[in-house]
Amino acid sequence: MATQSGVFVLKADEALVPMLPAHFAAELDFQKLLSKFPSLLVGDQINPDQPRRFVLVRQELSIGHEDEVTRWSLDHLFLDQDGVPTLVEVKRQSDSRLRREVVGQMLDYAANFQSFWNAERIAAAFEATCLQAGTDANVTLAELLEPPATAEWFWSAVGTNIQAGKLRLLFVADHIPTELRRIVEFLNIQMNPAEVLALELRQFVGEGLRTIVPVVFGQTQEAAGRKDAVKGTRWTEERLIAAFEDKYPAEEVSVARALLNWMKSTGLPLVFGTGRENGSVYPLLKPLGVAINPAYLSTEGKVWLQFKSLDGKPVFGDIDQRRELMRRFAEIDGVSLDDSSLNRWAAVPLQQVAADPAGATKLISAFEWIIQQVKAA
Repeated sequence: MATQSGVFVLKADEALVPMLPAHFAAELDFQKLLSKFPSLLVGDQINPDQPRRFVLVRQELSIGHEDEVTRWSLDHLFLDQDGVPTLVEVKRQSDSRLRREVVGQMLDYAANFQSFWNAERIAAAFEATCLQAGTDANVTLAELLEPPATAEWFWSAVGTNIQAGKLRLLFVADHIPTELRRIVEFLNIQMNPAEVLALELRQFVGEGLRTIVPVVFGQTQEAAGRKDAVKGTRWTEERLIAAFEDKYPAEEVSVARALLNWMKSTGLPLVFGTGRENGSVYPLLKPLGVAINPAYLSTEGKVWLQFKSLDGKPVFGDIDQRRELMRRFAEIDGVSLDDSSLNRWAAVPLQQVAADPAGATKLISAFEWIIQQVKAA
């Protein structure tokens, strides 16, 4: 007689269906499930206070080493709503490599990920995955994020997280052995700001029904305390200006001050970023109830132009409007922008603005035009 699992399905309050443990037929079953249903990563178990939400970047992601174009193939790459890359490696219980090789394999991925992938390449992979799935990348990303977060902030956060080594390493199997749990807990305490976890996806079947029960391992009080200590806090005006004064000459600081003072004078709410390495600020614009962020000031010493994120949005969804927006920033001497910028993120260095005697005036004029267009919508 088959052993009862203790998992039951109640059908219409009339029948109790016992669900029995069942193995996944192949590793590919795991991969297809995770690709189709990222919610199986159970973000509320990963972070109960701020449940994680995920989007798939790519299944079978290539990672190279030094001069090699491709040396490894990661099963999945996901991003959470804070732009933290989540590297997922899948193994079935029957795979003898589950404990012996998978840990070293994952550490290889993590060690080489930073040098092989950046935010721009990840964004392109995400868009290609959405295209293949017949979904809109902008819509998918908008569903992941919550106001005041924007696409431009998100991709900037992805880049910052990669540079800082803030990754999430996730081992997935239909059974996580005790030995692997201990290794994961140890690594999760020692690796900071990276996070190391294991996800057990147990499958139960009965009378044509199928149940998946996910459980996350690796979270300890000590590990959670260490991760909390490195979270970014929201920037302030004072901190932003101090960062500019610490990193850039007086001429560029003057441009940053002038732009920030102008933003304050508009009376619009200002959104300050939460990056650990770089701060940012922009006026909150919501034409027709849709939040957009055409441009923002960054302590990277640039004004970032978010042309790509505006496609399909109110006011600047039309490419001719984005072209006019680009033209106004290109009036600053030394700023090189062309039509190729309209489908990506571009930047106006404060160094070039400061070098133009009328640069600050032109920069603010371009921002003023943005607000005029939004108000007219």
